[in-house]
Amino acid sequence: MDYYKLLGVEKSASPEEIKKAYRKLALKYHPDRNKGNKEAEEQFKKISEAYAVLSDKEKRQQYDSFGSAGFQQRYSQEDIFRNVDLGDILREFGINFGGGRGSFRSSGGGGGMFDEMFRQTGAGGRPSHGFQDFRQQQQVKGNDLSLELPITLHEVLTGTEKTISLGRGATAEKVAVKIPAGIETGKKMRISGKGSPSPTGGPPGDLYLLIRVEPHQIFTREGTHLGMDLQIPYSSAVLGAVVEVPTLEGKHLKVKVPPGCQPQAKLRLRKQGLPDGQGGIRGDLLVKILVAVPKTLSDEQQELVNRLKESGL
Repeated sequence: MDYYKLLGVEKSASPEEIKKAYRKLALKYHPDRNKGNKEAEEQFKKISEAYAVLSDKEKRQQYDSFGSAGFQQRYSQEDIFRNVDLGDILREFGINFGGGRGSFRSSGGGGGMFDEMFRQTGAGGRPSHGFQDFRQQQQVKGNDLSLELPITLHEVLTGTEKTISLGRGATAEKVAVKIPAGIETGKKMRISGKGSPSPTGGPPGDLYLLIRVEPHQIFTREGTHLGMDLQIPYSSAVLGAVVEVPTLEGKHLKVKVPPGCQPQAKLRLRKQGLPDGQGGIRGDLLVKILVAVPKTLSDEQQELVNRLKESGL
């Protein structure tokens, strides 16, 4: 829909020229002066929409920048007519903005066809009652924002609080966010009202935080379980041993490796993993055994290994 063509003005038209063009066309097509004429009613809706956009500096800039299709994606009918007073113009022709419900009525007691023309279903499926309700519907919400929030594996274990700095023009707003224990990569957290401000004075959008758990040097995550690799000497795998295993909390637990432990075998340490949500049951720590093979041997070690080889080991 080309708003300039609808009003018969050039793109360079001044606000006064746009207002003058709308006055002329509104007098011609107003429903109260064209009773029963659906074409006139439809044309009046179109020119009123065109005036509502082109008479508003911000909306006109958006329309000029994005074109008709792009503008329609950004502005709903509610946005277009919000804060627009057509009555001030039409009153000059004896068409009053009255009736208590926002309908335009002629000085001769017209039937309020403009009210019916803009009657539509409102929020929640309730019928709205004319242009006044149409204008007073909930104002358009600001855009939502999305940010990626990196956290450490230790913060997943304990839960944490992060402070996020949001740019607000020349200033910055700091927002404290509580991160629950057990949260996973890919989870979204919604912070209500911390998105972009509304362009029409409505409520701000929301802030969505996309969680990304950073890799750990030792531990990997498997749901609520943690995994790690532990290298032991060949002799410990054969004869068994007691080894120290680090935990995510910084402790070192003594763990018994059974004799004849095979490479890739896993030892399970109960409840040394991550919690299943805030205060939930912790998973386990799974320790994968790797047998270390030395790259160089002393003469003595070389002799011992050869003797083991000769014995069939």
